[in-house]
Amino acid sequence: MYDLVSLGKSAKKAAAALIKLSDEVRSNALISVAKALRDNKEYLIKENLEDIKLSTQKGATAAFIDRLTLNDKVIEGMAVGLEQVANLPCPLGKIVYEYENKEQGISVQKKTAPFGVIGIIYESRPNVTADAFALCFKTANAVILKGGSDSLRSNTAIANVIKKALLNNGIDENAINVIQDTSRQTTAEFMRLNKYVDLLIPRGSASLIKAAVENSTIPIIETGSGNCHVFVDASADREMAAQVIFNAKTQRYSVCNACESLVIHVDALDSLPLIAEKLQEKQVIIRADERAFMVIEDYPYLEKATVEDFYTEYGGPIISVKTVDNLDQAIEHINEHSTHHSESIITKCDENAQRFLEEIDSSSVYHNASTRFTDGFVFGLGAEIGISTQKMHARGPMGLDALVTWKYIIKGDGAVRK
Repeated sequence: MYDLVSLGKSAKKAAAALIKLSDEVRSNALISVAKALRDNKEYLIKENLEDIKLSTQKGATAAFIDRLTLNDKVIEGMAVGLEQVANLPCPLGKIVYEYENKEQGISVQKKTAPFGVIGIIYESRPNVTADAFALCFKTANAVILKGGSDSLRSNTAIANVIKKALLNNGIDENAINVIQDTSRQTTAEFMRLNKYVDLLIPRGSASLIKAAVENSTIPIIETGSGNCHVFVDASADREMAAQVIFNAKTQRYSVCNACESLVIHVDALDSLPLIAEKLQEKQVIIRADERAFMVIEDYPYLEKATVEDFYTEYGGPIISVKTVDNLDQAIEHINEHSTHHSESIITKCDENAQRFLEEIDSSSVYHNASTRFTDGFVFGLGAEIGISTQKMHARGPMGLDALVTWKYIIKGDGAVRK
Protein backbone atom coordinates (compact mmCIF):
# COMPACT_ATOMS: atom_id res chain seq x y z
CA MET A 1 0.00 0.00 0.00
CA TYR A 2 1.34 3.43 -0.96
CA ASP A 3 2.47 5.45 2.08
CA LEU A 4 0.36 8.60 1.81
CA VAL A 5 0.67 9.38 5.50
CA SER A 6 4.44 9.88 5.29
CA LEU A 7 3.92 12.05 2.22
CA GLY A 8 1.35 14.11 4.12
CA LYS A 9 3.66 14.55 7.11
CA SER A 10 6.53 15.68 4.88
CA ALA A 11 4.28 18.18 3.11
CA LYS A 12 3.01 19.54 6.43
CA LYS A 13 6.59 20.05 7.62
CA ALA A 14 7.54 21.78 4.36
CA ALA A 15 4.51 24.09 4.59
CA ALA A 16 5.54 25.14 8.10
CA ALA A 17 8.97 26.04 6.74
CA LEU A 18 7.61 27.94 3.73
CA ILE A 19 5.67 30.42 5.85
CA LYS A 20 8.95 31.44 7.50
CA LEU A 21 10.45 32.48 4.17
CA SER A 22 10.06 36.00 2.85
CA ASP A 23 8.21 36.63 -0.40
CA GLU A 24 11.52 37.70 -1.92
CA VAL A 25 13.12 34.34 -1.13
CA ARG A 26 10.16 32.39 -2.51
CA SER A 27 10.05 34.56 -5.64
CA ASN A 28 13.78 34.17 -6.30
CA ALA A 29 13.37 30.41 -5.92
CA LEU A 30 10.62 30.44 -8.56
CA ILE A 31 12.97 32.26 -10.95
CA SER A 32 15.56 29.54 -10.31
CA VAL A 33 12.98 26.83 -11.02
CA ALA A 34 12.06 28.52 -14.31
CA LYS A 35 15.71 28.46 -15.37
CA ALA A 36 16.01 24.82 -14.31
CA LEU A 37 13.04 23.86 -16.50
CA ARG A 38 14.65 25.51 -19.50
CA ASP A 39 18.02 23.93 -18.76
CA ASN A 40 16.48 20.47 -18.47
CA LYS A 41 14.05 20.58 -21.38
CA GLU A 42 15.76 17.68 -23.20
CA TYR A 43 15.28 15.46 -20.13
CA LEU A 44 11.64 16.57 -19.78
CA ILE A 45 10.84 15.94 -23.43
CA LYS A 46 12.58 12.55 -23.32
CA GLU A 47 10.48 11.40 -20.35
CA ASN A 48 7.33 12.84 -21.90
CA LEU A 49 7.92 10.90 -25.13
CA GLU A 50 7.71 7.68 -23.13
CA ASP A 51 4.27 8.73 -21.86
CA ILE A 52 3.19 9.65 -25.37
CA LYS A 53 4.42 6.32 -26.74
CA LEU A 54 2.38 4.35 -24.19
CA SER A 55 -0.74 6.47 -24.70
CA THR A 56 -0.47 6.11 -28.48
CA GLN A 57 -0.23 2.33 -28.10
CA LYS A 58 -3.42 2.44 -26.01
CA GLY A 59 -5.22 4.26 -28.84
CA ALA A 60 -5.38 7.72 -27.26
CA THR A 61 -7.12 10.42 -29.31
CA ALA A 62 -5.29 13.29 -30.95
CA ALA A 63 -6.88 15.69 -28.44
CA PHE A 64 -5.57 13.58 -25.56
CA ILE A 65 -2.04 13.48 -27.00
CA ASP A 66 -2.23 17.24 -27.50
CA ARG A 67 -2.95 17.74 -23.80
CA LEU A 68 -0.19 15.31 -22.84
CA THR A 69 2.61 16.67 -25.01
CA LEU A 70 5.61 18.58 -23.68
CA ASN A 71 7.65 20.44 -26.30
CA ASP A 72 9.85 23.54 -26.40
CA LYS A 73 6.83 25.83 -26.58
CA VAL A 74 5.01 24.21 -23.64
CA ILE A 75 8.13 24.13 -21.47
CA GLU A 76 8.86 27.76 -22.25
CA GLY A 77 5.27 28.58 -21.33
CA MET A 78 5.74 26.80 -18.01
CA ALA A 79 8.92 28.76 -17.33
CA VAL A 80 7.34 32.08 -18.27
CA GLY A 81 4.38 31.26 -16.02
CA LEU A 82 6.74 30.67 -13.08
CA GLU A 83 8.45 34.00 -13.73
CA GLN A 84 5.14 35.82 -13.98
CA VAL A 85 3.97 34.35 -10.69
CA ALA A 86 7.29 35.28 -9.07
CA ASN A 87 6.78 38.92 -10.07
CA LEU A 88 3.15 39.16 -8.94
CA PRO A 89 2.32 40.83 -5.61
CA CYS A 90 2.11 38.33 -2.78
CA PRO A 91 -1.43 38.09 -1.35
CA LEU A 92 -0.25 36.90 2.08
CA GLY A 93 -0.44 39.09 5.17
CA LYS A 94 -3.00 41.51 3.73
CA ILE A 95 -5.32 43.12 6.25
CA VAL A 96 -8.84 42.77 4.83
CA TYR A 97 -10.74 43.91 7.93
CA GLU A 98 -9.94 45.90 11.09
CA TYR A 99 -12.01 46.62 14.17
CA GLU A 100 -11.25 48.10 17.57
CA ASN A 101 -13.53 47.03 20.41
CA LYS A 102 -12.78 49.67 23.01
CA GLU A 103 -15.37 48.33 25.42
CA GLN A 104 -13.63 44.94 25.57
CA GLY A 105 -10.12 46.35 25.21
CA ILE A 106 -9.14 44.44 22.09
CA SER A 107 -8.20 45.18 18.49
CA VAL A 108 -9.13 42.78 15.69
CA GLN A 109 -7.53 42.25 12.30
CA LYS A 110 -8.48 39.78 9.59
CA LYS A 111 -5.39 38.82 7.55
CA THR A 112 -4.72 36.53 4.63
CA ALA A 113 -2.80 33.34 5.41
CA PRO A 114 -1.74 30.12 3.63
CA PHE A 115 -3.95 27.03 3.62
CA GLY A 116 -0.95 24.86 4.45
CA VAL A 117 -0.99 21.78 2.20
CA ILE A 118 -2.96 21.75 -1.05
CA GLY A 119 -3.75 18.56 -2.92
CA ILE A 120 -4.41 18.58 -6.65
CA ILE A 121 -5.81 15.68 -8.68
CA TYR A 122 -5.49 16.10 -12.42
CA GLU A 123 -5.31 14.09 -15.60
CA SER A 124 -3.21 14.39 -18.73
CA ARG A 125 -1.72 17.89 -18.63
CA PRO A 126 1.89 17.75 -17.33
CA ASN A 127 2.18 21.55 -17.41
CA VAL A 128 -0.26 21.61 -14.49
CA THR A 129 2.59 20.24 -12.37
CA ALA A 130 4.64 23.42 -12.78
CA ASP A 131 1.67 25.81 -12.74
CA ALA A 132 0.26 24.31 -9.55
CA PHE A 133 3.62 24.35 -7.82
CA ALA A 134 4.24 27.99 -8.72
CA LEU A 135 0.97 29.29 -7.34
CA CYS A 136 1.07 27.15 -4.22
CA PHE A 137 4.72 27.96 -3.49
CA LYS A 138 4.22 31.71 -3.95
CA THR A 139 1.46 31.58 -1.34
CA ALA A 140 3.58 29.46 1.05
CA ASN A 141 1.52 26.31 0.50
CA ALA A 142 3.09 22.90 -0.01
CA VAL A 143 1.47 20.85 -2.78
CA ILE A 144 0.81 17.15 -3.26
CA LEU A 145 0.03 16.25 -6.86
CA LYS A 146 -1.90 13.22 -8.07
CA GLY A 147 -1.73 13.00 -11.85
CA GLY A 148 -2.97 10.25 -14.13
CA SER A 149 -1.03 7.14 -15.12
CA ASP A 150 -0.69 8.46 -18.68
CA SER A 151 1.47 11.39 -17.57
CA LEU A 152 3.29 9.91 -14.57
CA ARG A 153 6.80 9.99 -16.08
CA SER A 154 6.30 13.56 -17.30
CA ASN A 155 4.92 14.79 -13.97
CA THR A 156 7.67 13.07 -12.03
CA ALA A 157 10.36 14.54 -14.29
CA ILE A 158 9.02 18.07 -13.83
CA ALA A 159 8.81 17.56 -10.06
CA ASN A 160 12.38 16.20 -9.99
CA VAL A 161 13.68 19.33 -11.70
CA ILE A 162 11.74 21.53 -9.28
CA LYS A 163 12.95 19.59 -6.23
CA LYS A 164 16.59 19.92 -7.26
CA ALA A 165 16.18 23.66 -7.81
CA LEU A 166 14.56 24.05 -4.37
CA LEU A 167 17.41 22.16 -2.69
CA ASN A 168 19.91 24.41 -4.47
CA ASN A 169 18.09 27.35 -2.87
CA GLY A 170 18.17 25.77 0.61
CA ILE A 171 14.42 25.06 0.60
CA ASP A 172 12.65 21.85 1.64
CA GLU A 173 12.12 19.78 -1.52
CA ASN A 174 8.87 18.41 -0.06
CA ALA A 175 7.18 21.68 -0.96
CA ILE A 176 6.19 19.58 -4.00
CA ASN A 177 5.50 15.86 -4.20
CA VAL A 178 3.98 13.68 -6.90
CA ILE A 179 2.11 10.57 -5.80
CA GLN A 180 3.71 7.67 -7.67
CA ASP A 181 0.84 5.19 -7.33
CA THR A 182 -1.92 6.08 -9.82
CA SER A 183 -4.38 3.38 -8.73
CA ARG A 184 -7.99 4.22 -7.91
CA GLN A 185 -7.49 2.92 -4.38
CA THR A 186 -4.66 5.37 -3.71
CA THR A 187 -6.67 8.18 -5.29
CA ALA A 188 -9.60 7.40 -2.99
CA GLU A 189 -7.29 7.30 0.05
CA PHE A 190 -5.75 10.61 -0.98
CA MET A 191 -9.21 12.18 -1.00
CA ARG A 192 -9.55 11.20 2.67
CA LEU A 193 -6.16 12.54 3.81
CA ASN A 194 -7.79 15.48 5.59
CA LYS A 195 -5.42 15.22 8.58
CA TYR A 196 -2.59 16.46 6.38
CA VAL A 197 -4.19 18.09 3.32
CA ASP A 198 -6.11 21.32 3.91
CA LEU A 199 -7.65 21.85 0.47
CA LEU A 200 -8.25 19.58 -2.52
CA ILE A 201 -8.59 20.82 -6.11
CA PRO A 202 -9.65 18.26 -8.74
CA ARG A 203 -8.92 19.19 -12.38
CA GLY A 204 -10.09 17.19 -15.34
CA SER A 205 -13.10 15.28 -16.57
CA ALA A 206 -16.59 15.57 -15.19
CA SER A 207 -16.29 12.01 -13.81
CA LEU A 208 -13.09 12.85 -11.90
CA ILE A 209 -14.61 15.96 -10.36
CA LYS A 210 -17.81 14.10 -9.49
CA ALA A 211 -15.80 11.37 -7.75
CA ALA A 212 -13.89 13.96 -5.71
CA VAL A 213 -17.04 15.81 -4.70
CA GLU A 214 -18.75 12.60 -3.61
CA ASN A 215 -15.83 10.92 -1.82
CA SER A 216 -13.46 13.54 -0.43
CA THR A 217 -13.27 14.37 3.28
CA ILE A 218 -11.01 17.30 2.37
CA PRO A 219 -12.67 20.65 1.54
CA ILE A 220 -12.85 21.01 -2.26
CA ILE A 221 -12.69 23.78 -4.80
CA GLU A 222 -14.61 22.32 -7.72
CA THR A 223 -13.24 23.04 -11.17
CA GLY A 224 -15.74 22.24 -13.86
CA SER A 225 -15.70 20.86 -17.34
CA GLY A 226 -16.37 23.33 -20.11
CA ASN A 227 -19.60 23.11 -22.10
CA CYS A 228 -19.18 26.71 -23.27
CA HIS A 229 -21.69 28.63 -25.43
CA VAL A 230 -21.66 31.48 -27.92
CA PHE A 231 -25.03 33.18 -28.50
CA VAL A 232 -25.52 35.01 -31.80
CA ASP A 233 -28.17 37.66 -31.16
CA ALA A 234 -30.45 39.09 -33.85
CA SER A 235 -28.37 42.27 -34.19
CA ALA A 236 -24.99 40.51 -34.30
CA ASP A 237 -22.41 41.52 -36.86
CA ARG A 238 -22.45 38.42 -39.08
CA GLU A 239 -18.76 38.49 -39.99
CA MET A 240 -17.78 39.03 -36.36
CA ALA A 241 -19.95 36.11 -35.29
CA ALA A 242 -18.29 33.79 -37.79
CA GLN A 243 -14.79 34.84 -36.77
CA VAL A 244 -15.44 34.60 -33.02
CA ILE A 245 -17.13 31.19 -33.27
CA PHE A 246 -14.37 29.86 -35.53
CA ASN A 247 -11.75 30.92 -32.98
CA ALA A 248 -13.70 29.73 -29.95
CA LYS A 249 -14.35 26.31 -31.52
CA THR A 250 -11.23 25.51 -33.54
CA GLN A 251 -8.19 27.28 -32.10
CA ARG A 252 -7.68 24.34 -29.75
CA TYR A 253 -10.29 21.63 -29.36
CA SER A 254 -9.08 20.00 -26.16
CA VAL A 255 -9.29 23.00 -23.82
CA CYS A 256 -12.13 23.61 -21.37
CA ASN A 257 -12.81 27.14 -22.69
CA ALA A 258 -13.49 26.02 -26.27
CA CYS A 259 -17.01 26.69 -27.57
CA GLU A 260 -19.02 23.49 -27.69
CA SER A 261 -22.46 24.93 -28.39
CA LEU A 262 -23.73 27.67 -30.67
CA VAL A 263 -27.04 29.27 -29.68
CA ILE A 264 -28.54 31.39 -32.44
CA HIS A 265 -31.48 33.81 -32.60
CA VAL A 266 -34.02 32.82 -35.22
CA ASP A 267 -33.56 36.23 -36.88
CA ALA A 268 -29.81 35.58 -37.12
CA LEU A 269 -30.10 32.24 -38.92
CA ASP A 270 -29.00 34.01 -42.09
CA SER A 271 -25.53 34.15 -40.50
CA LEU A 272 -25.36 30.36 -40.14
CA PRO A 273 -24.14 29.63 -43.70
CA LEU A 274 -21.22 32.03 -43.16
CA ILE A 275 -20.43 30.42 -39.79
CA ALA A 276 -20.64 26.97 -41.37
CA GLU A 277 -18.37 28.04 -44.23
CA LYS A 278 -15.68 28.98 -41.70
CA LEU A 279 -16.12 25.79 -39.68
CA GLN A 280 -15.89 23.71 -42.85
CA GLU A 281 -12.25 24.82 -43.15
CA LYS A 282 -11.54 22.55 -40.16
CA GLN A 283 -14.13 19.90 -41.08
CA VAL A 284 -16.11 20.62 -37.92
CA ILE A 285 -19.20 18.44 -37.49
CA ILE A 286 -22.32 20.53 -36.87
CA ARG A 287 -25.09 18.87 -34.86
CA ALA A 288 -28.05 21.15 -35.46
CA ASP A 289 -31.63 21.37 -34.27
CA GLU A 290 -34.38 21.22 -36.87
CA ARG A 291 -34.55 24.93 -37.75
CA ALA A 292 -30.78 25.30 -38.06
CA PHE A 293 -30.51 22.03 -39.99
CA MET A 294 -32.84 23.36 -42.72
CA VAL A 295 -30.70 26.48 -43.23
CA ILE A 296 -27.45 24.56 -43.87
CA GLU A 297 -28.76 21.22 -45.13
CA ASP A 298 -26.04 21.08 -47.80
CA TYR A 299 -23.22 21.33 -45.21
CA PRO A 300 -21.05 18.21 -45.70
CA TYR A 301 -20.52 17.51 -41.99
CA LEU A 302 -24.08 18.05 -40.80
CA GLU A 303 -25.90 15.84 -38.29
CA LYS A 304 -29.14 16.18 -36.37
CA ALA A 305 -28.72 17.16 -32.74
CA THR A 306 -30.04 15.03 -29.89
CA VAL A 307 -31.05 16.32 -26.47
CA GLU A 308 -27.78 14.96 -25.09
CA ASP A 309 -25.72 17.04 -27.54
CA PHE A 310 -26.70 20.25 -25.79
CA TYR A 311 -25.16 18.96 -22.54
CA THR A 312 -21.97 17.64 -24.13
CA GLU A 313 -18.38 18.86 -23.90
CA TYR A 314 -16.95 17.36 -27.09
CA GLY A 315 -13.27 18.21 -26.77
CA GLY A 316 -13.03 17.81 -30.53
CA PRO A 317 -14.25 19.13 -33.92
CA ILE A 318 -17.98 18.99 -33.14
CA ILE A 319 -20.39 21.80 -32.25
CA SER A 320 -24.09 21.75 -31.42
CA VAL A 321 -26.51 24.42 -32.68
CA LYS A 322 -29.68 25.49 -30.87
CA THR A 323 -32.15 28.00 -32.36
CA VAL A 324 -34.05 30.33 -29.99
CA ASP A 325 -36.78 32.91 -30.51
CA ASN A 326 -35.49 35.57 -28.12
CA LEU A 327 -32.88 36.52 -25.53
CA ASP A 328 -34.90 35.03 -22.67
CA GLN A 329 -34.85 31.62 -24.33
CA ALA A 330 -31.11 31.92 -24.98
CA ILE A 331 -30.36 32.72 -21.34
CA GLU A 332 -32.65 29.94 -20.13
CA HIS A 333 -31.09 27.38 -22.49
CA ILE A 334 -27.52 28.29 -21.59
CA ASN A 335 -28.12 28.32 -17.83
CA GLU A 336 -29.76 24.89 -18.10
CA HIS A 337 -27.18 23.19 -20.32
CA SER A 338 -23.86 24.87 -19.53
CA THR A 339 -21.27 23.79 -16.99
CA HIS A 340 -21.17 27.42 -15.79
CA HIS A 341 -17.70 27.97 -17.24
CA SER A 342 -17.62 30.57 -20.06
CA GLU A 343 -20.36 32.00 -22.31
CA SER A 344 -20.36 34.78 -24.90
CA ILE A 345 -22.94 36.95 -26.66
CA ILE A 346 -22.36 38.46 -30.10
CA THR A 347 -24.60 41.50 -30.43
CA LYS A 348 -24.71 45.18 -31.32
CA CYS A 349 -27.43 45.77 -28.71
CA ASP A 350 -25.86 47.03 -25.48
CA GLU A 351 -29.07 46.40 -23.54
CA ASN A 352 -29.13 42.73 -24.57
CA ALA A 353 -25.43 42.41 -23.87
CA GLN A 354 -25.86 43.81 -20.37
CA ARG A 355 -28.74 41.45 -19.61
CA PHE A 356 -26.70 38.50 -20.85
CA LEU A 357 -23.67 39.48 -18.75
CA GLU A 358 -25.80 39.86 -15.62
CA GLU A 359 -28.19 36.92 -15.99
CA ILE A 360 -25.93 34.16 -17.30
CA ASP A 361 -24.87 32.03 -14.34
CA SER A 362 -21.28 31.26 -15.35
CA SER A 363 -17.86 32.14 -13.99
CA SER A 364 -16.82 34.15 -17.08
CA VAL A 365 -19.17 35.98 -19.45
CA TYR A 366 -18.22 37.80 -22.66
CA HIS A 367 -19.58 40.39 -25.07
CA ASN A 368 -18.30 40.18 -28.65
CA ALA A 369 -15.30 38.06 -27.70
CA SER A 370 -14.18 34.44 -27.85
CA THR A 371 -14.56 32.17 -24.84
CA ARG A 372 -10.94 31.11 -25.39
CA PHE A 373 -9.79 34.04 -23.27
CA THR A 374 -10.82 32.39 -19.98
CA ASP A 375 -7.34 31.74 -18.72
CA GLY A 376 -5.32 32.85 -15.72
CA PHE A 377 -2.39 33.82 -17.94
CA VAL A 378 -4.59 36.03 -20.14
CA PHE A 379 -6.35 37.57 -17.13
CA GLY A 380 -3.02 38.70 -15.66
CA LEU A 381 -3.00 36.09 -12.90
CA GLY A 382 0.16 34.36 -14.12
CA ALA A 383 -0.39 30.63 -14.17
CA GLU A 384 -3.69 29.30 -12.89
CA ILE A 385 -4.54 26.46 -10.54
CA GLY A 386 -7.77 25.75 -12.39
CA ILE A 387 -11.03 27.39 -13.42
CA SER A 388 -13.58 27.19 -10.64
CA THR A 389 -17.22 26.86 -11.60
CA GLN A 390 -18.47 26.92 -8.02
CA LYS A 391 -19.48 30.04 -6.09
CA MET A 392 -17.79 29.68 -2.70
CA HIS A 393 -14.35 31.20 -2.02
CA ALA A 394 -13.09 31.12 -5.60
CA ARG A 395 -14.74 31.40 -9.03
CA GLY A 396 -13.33 31.56 -12.54
CA PRO A 397 -9.58 31.36 -13.24
CA MET A 398 -7.91 30.77 -9.89
CA GLY A 399 -4.69 32.67 -9.29
CA LEU A 400 -2.84 33.54 -6.11
CA ASP A 401 -5.80 35.14 -4.33
CA ALA A 402 -7.70 31.86 -4.54
CA LEU A 403 -4.98 30.03 -2.60
CA VAL A 404 -5.12 32.01 0.61
CA THR A 405 -7.48 31.77 3.52
CA TRP A 406 -7.85 34.12 6.50
CA LYS A 407 -7.05 34.28 10.15
CA TYR A 408 -8.13 36.77 12.80
CA ILE A 409 -5.40 38.48 14.82
CA ILE A 410 -6.68 39.75 18.18
CA LYS A 411 -4.58 41.88 20.50
CA GLY A 412 -5.24 43.09 24.00
CA ASP A 413 -3.46 44.13 27.19
CA GLY A 414 -4.58 41.46 29.65
CA ALA A 415 -8.10 41.71 28.18
CA VAL A 416 -10.84 39.49 29.63
CA ARG A 417 -14.34 39.37 28.22
CA LYS A 418 -16.84 41.54 30.09
